[in-house]
Amino acid sequence: MKYQDIREGEVKNKITQEFFTEYDCTKVLGDVDFAVSPKEGIFKDEIFYLWAEAKQKPTDVLVMLTQLVITVGKAKLDQKFTPPAFLGAFDNEKIAFVPYKDVHEVFYQNDFNWKAAPNDHTSKEFKQVYKQVEIAINRFPWERYEFNFEKDEKELRKFIKENFIEGKLGTTQIEITEYNFVHIFYKWLETVKPTIAVDWENGAYKYKIFERDFYLADLISENDETIEDLLVQLKKTYYEPEVNIQEQLFKRIQFTDNGASYRIFWNKYRRPPKDIYRQEIKNRQDLLVLPNFRERKGAFFTPQIWVEKSQEYIADVLGEKWQDEYYIWDCAAGTGNLLYGLTNPLHIFASTLDSGDVKIMYQDIESHHSTLLKEHVFQFDFLNGDFSQLPQALQNIIKDEKRRKKLVIYINPPYVEARGERTGKINLKGANVSKQREKNDIGNAKIEVFAQFLMRIYNEIPDCIIAEFSKLKTLCAPNFNRFRNIFKAKLEKCFVIPSNSFDNVPGKFPIGFKIWNTGKKENFKKITADAFDKKGNFFKKYKYFNYDGQKFINDWIKQFNGEKAESIGGLIPRTNDFQHQNFVMVVNIKNLFGGSTKFYITLNNFIQSCVYFAVRKVIPATWLNDRDQFLYPNKKWERDIEFQNDCLVFTIFNNNISAKNGVNHWIPFKESEVGARTEYESHTLISFLSGEKVANAYSDLFSHLAEKAEKQSGLNWQQGQKREFSAAAKAVIDAGKVLWKYYHGQDMKYFEFKFGKEKYNVNASLYDIREYFQGRNEKGTMKNKSEDEKYNELIGNLREKLNILADKIAPKVYEYEFLMK
Repeated sequence: MKYQDIREGEVKNKITQEFFTEYDCTKVLGDVDFAVSPKEGIFKDEIFYLWAEAKQKPTDVLVMLTQLVITVGKAKLDQKFTPPAFLGAFDNEKIAFVPYKDVHEVFYQNDFNWKAAPNDHTSKEFKQVYKQVEIAINRFPWERYEFNFEKDEKELRKFIKENFIEGKLGTTQIEITEYNFVHIFYKWLETVKPTIAVDWENGAYKYKIFERDFYLADLISENDETIEDLLVQLKKTYYEPEVNIQEQLFKRIQFTDNGASYRIFWNKYRRPPKDIYRQEIKNRQDLLVLPNFRERKGAFFTPQIWVEKSQEYIADVLGEKWQDEYYIWDCAAGTGNLLYGLTNPLHIFASTLDSGDVKIMYQDIESHHSTLLKEHVFQFDFLNGDFSQLPQALQNIIKDEKRRKKLVIYINPPYVEARGERTGKINLKGANVSKQREKNDIGNAKIEVFAQFLMRIYNEIPDCIIAEFSKLKTLCAPNFNRFRNIFKAKLEKCFVIPSNSFDNVPGKFPIGFKIWNTGKKENFKKITADAFDKKGNFFKKYKYFNYDGQKFINDWIKQFNGEKAESIGGLIPRTNDFQHQNFVMVVNIKNLFGGSTKFYITLNNFIQSCVYFAVRKVIPATWLNDRDQFLYPNKKWERDIEFQNDCLVFTIFNNNISAKNGVNHWIPFKESEVGARTEYESHTLISFLSGEKVANAYSDLFSHLAEKAEKQSGLNWQQGQKREFSAAAKAVIDAGKVLWKYYHGQDMKYFEFKFGKEKYNVNASLYDIREYFQGRNEKGTMKNKSEDEKYNELIGNLREKLNILADKIAPKVYEYEFLMK
C-alpha cells in the first residue's frame, strides 16, 4: 500500500501533495472529507471538480460513496453549492470517481429520512441509498473510474489533467422544485435581469409583462428555448414577447452581454423542472414578485439571503412539506418580508405593533405583490396585548393542544435593550414598560426585547416550535442564567451570521437563527452551529456553550491582586468575553480605570498577570467568538514553565506602558545591549528575567519583594534563577532588541531638530518608541505607519514574531481550559 500506517488526515494531505497541487483543496463543505476546486479564475469560488469521502484503511468504494451521498444530502450541499463534476472516494490504496450526473437522482427521492447518520452502515437509510447508488453506477459502468495509487499512478494523473478543467463539468446542476423556485428567482433578479435590454418602466410594465415572465421563459426551457406557450418566449439568444404585443414592445429583446450572465447563472440549475413541480410553479407564479416591494428597510429588516437560509433550515428540521403541515405566525412581522418565499398563505399569520406596517402589507396584498391573506394580517402588541384580540382562526390553533404543536412562531424580533427611565435609554416604544418585562423573573435578561418575546411564547404557547433570529445571549451570556432556568426547550438546529449583514444593527457579533422545540424540555448545554459569512457562504462549524455554573477568568485573576505601593504596572481586566478584548490592557497605574476592577501588577503576581494578558490576547476577537467566555483555568498551567515564559514575553512586547506616565519598570534589555545613552531609572524587569540584582535607584524595589516573589505554589521558579525561553519567545526578544537599538541609535541632532531635547527618553517603553516613530493624527490617535521605512520593517518583524508566539500559546489556552473547545 502506498500510504500504509498513516492517519486519515495524513492520507488526504499526501494525496493533495502528490496529485492535486494545482488545485484548491482547502474549502470546507460541511462534513465532506475532501473537496477540489480551481485555484484561480473568476469562478474559482463557484466551481468544484470533486467531493470525496476518505478512509484510512481499504474500504469498499460503494460503501464510501453511499456515506458521501448521505453526507451531501443531509446538509443539502447540492442545493447550497454548485455540485461537482465528480463524486469520489479514496482510502490508503485506491481512489474512485463517479460523475455526479450519474447519481444525482438519488438526492431528489421523496419520503427519505436525510437525518440518518452517514456513518451508520447498518441503518435502513444507508442500505436504501447503497442500493440506489449501486443501480445508478451500474447503468453507466464505463463512467466509473478507479485507480490504484501505486499501479495506476500515470493513468490517475492523466485522468485528473484531462477532466479537472474549467468547462468540463458535465450536468452537475441543482434540481428546481416547488420549494426553491422563488429563491432562485431572487438570485435571477440579481444576475440575469440587469442584462435584459428592455425598458421596464415605460415598456414591459406598460404592457403587463413583468420579470417573472422572463424568468419563467428561462425556467421552462430546454436547450435555451421555451417549451410551453408562455407570455414571453426564450429563443436561444433573445426573448420574444407574445405576438399581439410584439410591435408595441419590439419583437426581439436581446441580452446586453450576449447572454454571458444568463449562461453562467443557468449552468447551476437543471431545466426544465420535473413535471410534478412544473405545474405547481406555474400555478404559483404570483409568488414571483420583486423584493423591493417588501424591503422597506426599517430597524429590523431581515435580508433576503437569511430569509432563504432560515427557511432551508426549518425544512431540514420539520421536513420539506412543513409549509403544508405546520401553521406559521410571525408576531414581529414589520412589513412581512420574513414570510416571503412561503407558499401556503392559508397557514400564515402576520402581526406587528405598528399600524403603518399593517397598511403596507395590505397595500402589497391589494397590488398582488404579496400572497398573504388580509384576514391573517393584523396589528397586535405582542408584549402587552391579550390573545383574545387575535383572529379567531389563530386563537383556535393556540387553544388546540394538537394543532398548537404544529404552530411555528417564525420571528426576527428587535435586538435592542429596553432599559428603565433612570438610564434614559429607551430604544423601542413601550418595551421598557411592557407587561412581559415585569411578568417574568429572568433577571437582567428582561431588558432585552427579544427575551421578552421568547418568554411569552414559551409560557403562553406551550409545545410550539420557535424559529427565531436573535443574539446568542440566550445560549451563553452569564446574565441570562435565570432566563435559561425557565426557558427549557430543545435547540434542534442553529446557524450564525455576522450582525453587520443586517441593516441598522451596529457592532460585530453573531446573530443566530435558532429552531427550538418547546415540547421537549431540556436545558441547553452546547450546540455546533453552521457559520456563514455576510454573503451567505458557509465557512466553518463553531461550538457555543452554556456557561452556567462555571467560574470565570476574572474570578481567577482577582485572587492575585497586589498592593498599590508595590506595583510596577496595572492590569485592566474588564469583562470575561471577547467582546471587550480591546479594553484589556497593561498600563501605568495612573492610567487604571474601572473602579473596583483595578488590578495592581507586582513581582508577586507578575507571571499570573502575564498569563492572564496573553490568554486574553493571543486569539483574535472576531464576530464569531464575540460571546465566548474566558474561564477559571485548571492547574496544569502552573507546571508549564515554558508556557508561563511565553506569556511573559508576549506581554512584555505587547503592552501600553509609557514612561511619560511614571517610572518604566518594563525595559527588558540592559543599557549596553541597546546603546542607551544614560542609565535607566529602573532595572526591575532586567533583574526579574536574569535573577540578578542590578543596582540603581529602584533596585530596592526588587530586594524588598524578594521574600514574597513567586510565592504562589506550583510556579516552580526560584529567586535568582535565570529564565529560559522557547525559540519562538527568543525570536520576539531578538526582534525587540533590534527595535530598541534602532531607537537609541537615532541621531541626537535629529532628535533636537525635529522634537526638542525632551523627546529622547532613555527609559522609553515599546509604546513610547512606537509613538516616536509613528506620531499622532489631528485627533490625537497614534498613526498606523511611520514615514521611517526602516522602522516599519522592524516593527513589522516584531509583530510577525509576536503572531508566531501567539499561535504557539493559543492551543494551551484550550488545554488549560481558559476557553472551552
